[in-house]
Amino acid sequence: MNAESPHFLAAKGQPFPFGVSLQNGGINFALVSTSATSITLMLFDRETREKIAEFHLSPEANKTGDVWHICIQGELGNCAYAYQIEPFFADSPQLLLDPYAKGVNTLPGWGRNNPYNPFGEIIPTHTFDWENDAAPRIPLNETIIYEMHVRAFTQHRSSNTQHPGTFLGVIEKIPHLKELGINAVELLPIHEFNELEYLHSHPKSKKTLYNFWGYSTVNFFAPMKRYATENHAESALNEFKMMVKELHKNGIEVILDVVFNHTAEQDAKGPVISYKGIDNAVYYILDKEGAYLNFSGCGNTFNANHPIVQELIINSLRYWVTEMHVDGFRFDLASTLTRDVDGEPLSAPPVIKAITEDPMLSSIKLIAEPWDASGLYQVGNFAPESKRWSEWNGKYRDTIRRFIKGTPWTHGEFAMRLCGSEDLYRNRTPNNSINFVTCHDGFTLMDLVSYNDKHNLSNGEENRDGANDNYSWNCGIEGPATNKKILYLRERQRRNFHLALMLSQGVPMLFMGDEYGHTKLGNNNTWCHDSELNWFLWDRLEKDQGFYRFYRLLIHFRKQHPVLSQKTFLTNNDIDWHGLEPLKPDWNSSIPFVAYTLKDHTNGHDLYVAFNAQDHAVTMTLPHPPYAKKWHWVVNTGNTSPEDIFEENKGPLQQEGLYKLSSFSAILLQAS
Repeated sequence: MNAESPHFLAAKGQPFPFGVSLQNGGINFALVSTSATSITLMLFDRETREKIAEFHLSPEANKTGDVWHICIQGELGNCAYAYQIEPFFADSPQLLLDPYAKGVNTLPGWGRNNPYNPFGEIIPTHTFDWENDAAPRIPLNETIIYEMHVRAFTQHRSSNTQHPGTFLGVIEKIPHLKELGINAVELLPIHEFNELEYLHSHPKSKKTLYNFWGYSTVNFFAPMKRYATENHAESALNEFKMMVKELHKNGIEVILDVVFNHTAEQDAKGPVISYKGIDNAVYYILDKEGAYLNFSGCGNTFNANHPIVQELIINSLRYWVTEMHVDGFRFDLASTLTRDVDGEPLSAPPVIKAITEDPMLSSIKLIAEPWDASGLYQVGNFAPESKRWSEWNGKYRDTIRRFIKGTPWTHGEFAMRLCGSEDLYRNRTPNNSINFVTCHDGFTLMDLVSYNDKHNLSNGEENRDGANDNYSWNCGIEGPATNKKILYLRERQRRNFHLALMLSQGVPMLFMGDEYGHTKLGNNNTWCHDSELNWFLWDRLEKDQGFYRFYRLLIHFRKQHPVLSQKTFLTNNDIDWHGLEPLKPDWNSSIPFVAYTLKDHTNGHDLYVAFNAQDHAVTMTLPHPPYAKKWHWVVNTGNTSPEDIFEENKGPLQQEGLYKLSSFSAILLQAS
């Protein structure tokens, strides 16, 4: 080994832990590469990025197995670092980012890193006062998830936050999350990504389009630096931890959306940032000719079941749990993680087994998006041997959408979804189903009732991107409307969707902005927009207090009634199904009508529910309430605010007998 600077002393170093660590009074660097014949460690000034020193690692003195290592003594607190590895990828020398870097050195400010050239940032000592932080440990059946984007949540000027678009901005809006009633936030990717990797501009305005959502990971250990208020990797660490600590203090868990299915290096034409130059054939699934197999739809597929990659994934998850105190993970396109080194699906994927059984991960929430971009669809069948994994239930989303808009022959499956999708999770529990109607991907709740078709021209891809099957209904006219009947119907339908979600067994997930009726103007794939299409519009929340009241009161109602969030599937003793007459359901009909009584065996506060997804009213007979009790109103989606929902024990009495249920409306009665 040798160094070009006399200000540092170099020693052999240790092969573990991987990445950068403080050892024996120096900074130890350890990097895994099975293909390298020569490695050079380069040190740079963190602020100017001028090279300070370089160290050539010797295979004889600085290598143990396939781990290259060196220990440097000196003033490294203001240093960034990168590796140069031979043989060079594509015969061109590159400066490579350490896969285990805990901080990434980039230029300051959102949208300014062009070209994007990330180095690792050395953080010799890092302390943070967690103040006896304790994880909320919300039972899965009691969890109510709110999917949100860190930057989008407070970036709009109407947020009136001191630190818009940052981890600290989220802290400023915790009162809203508490008022809403959620107890878990699921954050769109916060691992370091390059927001400027998308090279298109808006077709009309010509403004820059970004990789806004962040589903293109550069490094799986470093928090996104541009979500911090200062241009220092330690600031990103501290501010992320501050956010987690404050959310925990308020009883809210933090779930990270993690993207282990591909990386920002894309296909053969993509950038060389880290993994390609370190060990291309290890980190990616390649065909026999060395081309990237693309099961992610993003150019490459992370080789998750290779032992080295599997270890990186496990170490990343452990780090975020032990060091960053997160409470769970949602795995993007998780079905790619079930493919072997040739891309074939595995019945028992090693990486899934390792995650499931890892002792450091035993108490966290594990959520799979159980499909990939190449047709491997595993809803109801992702890690079925374990009850640890919950799944984004895509069949729930599609069924609820189809029924609420009045599709014939859907009422039987709608009833199954309300009961926790036992057809999919019969060997597990209802809480293996993450129930959702909307999420970041697809229409918002408002757009679901305002558009029949996607309108994605502003993405610059001639409307080719985004899903074509949205099961949406515009209620009579495409897009914005002034007709009062259409507007009334749309709000009624939004209430119907939210009522179905809050009444369903399983774990509900809400999407940021649906509480006030956020619209993306029919764009169902807004991943590239850093604009009001994605930003939470706090001024709109103030204007739409009627629907917001309905939305949050219904969340609180669910939390107050354990009968809606049971740990096991309902039995015939728990529920009575009805038709237009009590106890006479017509499952052989095509009519989208469902009614039932959900029994409260503890307090006798049974719930009567009826959904009429037809274009005309129906007259039905209400069943008898439990002995010595009366039916009282909780919800009537056919009414406008404030008669659409009544707070606990404040609803008027409803007499037994005949009741006329309006078209496209639903009711909820409580026995008391």
